[in-house]
Amino acid sequence: MGNIKMVVFDMAGTTVKDQQEVEKCFIEAANSTGLEYDKDQIVSMMGWPKRLVFKTLWEQNRNGFSDHVINEKIETSYQAFKTVIENHYRSNAVLPTEGTMELFELLKSKGIKIALTTGFYRGVTDIILKQLGWDKGLNENYIGNGSGLIDVSITSDEVKNGRPAPDMILKAMSSLSIHITKQVVNIGDTPSDLESGKNAQCLYSLGVTNGTHTREQLQKEPNDGLLDNILQLKDFL
Repeated sequence: MGNIKMVVFDMAGTTVKDQQEVEKCFIEAANSTGLEYDKDQIVSMMGWPKRLVFKTLWEQNRNGFSDHVINEKIETSYQAFKTVIENHYRSNAVLPTEGTMELFELLKSKGIKIALTTGFYRGVTDIILKQLGWDKGLNENYIGNGSGLIDVSITSDEVKNGRPAPDMILKAMSSLSIHITKQVVNIGDTPSDLESGKNAQCLYSLGVTNGTHTREQLQKEPNDGLLDNILQLKDFL
């Protein structure tokens, strides 16, 4: 691990337990706002900025609507999703995935920085962080002071481009004064997670196969390794 300065982790499905809750929240928002969808397509877009998911789906279901009307429908569906997802995380237990806390403690003991990135927006991310106690030690810019587990938190609405672009990884590096991408490992549970790590030219871009996507789905994407669970990262490194 000597050469590694930071590990960038996805949240839902990677470090935060997700038993299709996010997918279900998408579907509930789509159903309540009259948006037609294909379930497999929603799954394929996990990890994307959430507004972009609704934009993509509505643009595929234009049905002759003008750009103005489509933009209104995108916003209506997105706001419905925000209400559903925030209520979900406020009213249900939020738990780390198996092995996450052990891995975090190991990385901290080795002086390796821990970054969290997510396709969520800041509002719901803050709810999740608080529920887990991972907000401890983060300042107003979501950079840690060393007293908590997390060293930096980056959301998709804080960068120009969400996944699969590398922007969140690069922002995390900049926040922690890490300048060499080959000192960074990226890990997530979606194709867009893997792609963002490759686009950032990380040392490794790894997938976990116990999240939203199976090994068979992830192995179709360029990657540097697929792990059964997040704790296997310890042995991999």
